[in-house]
Amino acid sequence: MAIAIGDKLAGRAALGDRLRQAAEGVVIPTLALIAAMILFGIFVAVSRVDPLELYAVMYRGAFGTWFSWQNTLTRAAPLILTALCTALPAQLGMVIIGGEGALVMGGLAATAAALALPGAPPLAVQLAMALAGMTAGGLWIALAGGLRHYRGVNETISSLLLVYIAIALLNHLVEGPMRDPASLNKPSTRAIGAANMIGSIPGTDIHWGLVFGIIAAVLAYFLVYRTTFGFAARIAGGNMRAAKVVGLAVGRLVLAMCFLGGAAAGLAGMIEIAAVHGRANGNLAAGLGTTGILVAFLARHNPLAVIPVAVLLGGIGASGGLIQRRLGLPDASVMVLQGIIFLMVLASDALYGRIRFFAPRGG
Repeated sequence: MAIAIGDKLAGRAALGDRLRQAAEGVVIPTLALIAAMILFGIFVAVSRVDPLELYAVMYRGAFGTWFSWQNTLTRAAPLILTALCTALPAQLGMVIIGGEGALVMGGLAATAAALALPGAPPLAVQLAMALAGMTAGGLWIALAGGLRHYRGVNETISSLLLVYIAIALLNHLVEGPMRDPASLNKPSTRAIGAANMIGSIPGTDIHWGLVFGIIAAVLAYFLVYRTTFGFAARIAGGNMRAAKVVGLAVGRLVLAMCFLGGAAAGLAGMIEIAAVHGRANGNLAAGLGTTGILVAFLARHNPLAVIPVAVLLGGIGASGGLIQRRLGLPDASVMVLQGIIFLMVLASDALYGRIRFFAPRGG
């Protein structure tokens, strides 16, 4: 009887912990968003712009019409994938902020693969582009993971520095060996060809990259929370030394998670080439990887939560043009809001575990 009562109490305690964690995962990021909106409202009020009108315009620009929704969802597609570049290694307690570099390398590799297959069937070219982009992006972030595990180099610093190296390689290649002589005003590679471009979802102007991103996020969720590999990664993330003591292959976990995260960002680079630009140039380094970091942190590194958060951040970015036309604010103002949100999310980490959502029963 005593054992049964103890098991029942332990079950209730575990359920209470799960409910508290779920509540924290929703309430605290929401509070961080509200605080960021209040601070940004004060910022624009100093510029003599009504904050309420600003947010009304932002809503119309992001979600007010079907055209706005399509623009938002198109922008959300790469954000889902670059967010996974941060969210997956975070399961191991790693802070990877090099998604921009993996996206650039993925885009370059995808372009090279397409240009190396002239006359091949479009489906074969697209598959080759995806494989090349994912491999390049995965190896780029796995390099940061390997430096962390085998040489003790801080992965945050190394992944950030790899971004600058990737952008330098992009500039060198599109202005040199891979440059199309016909690209006079803006150095670019040759076009991959209209036949090799990824089309839009039927009935919409949203490219298939959104579907790829959602599938990748769902697969990542099942990998992290429904497989022994993901369980081992989360155990190692909780205490890496203890994981080594019990015999977990921590090095393999680090390399695998970093590779998968980088592969997601590399796929985002491939999609940017095959669905948006049609060729590689400086537009690849547009800050999508940086915004993906914010998406991952706001989603608490949960692959499924990444999807709605990416839509929210995509909507904020999509509203920049309308803000500029209606209110006279620079479209880069949305970057200020994103920066404030990031600061509030980081500051809100101190609240986790300190707010009581479920009061114990009396008696």
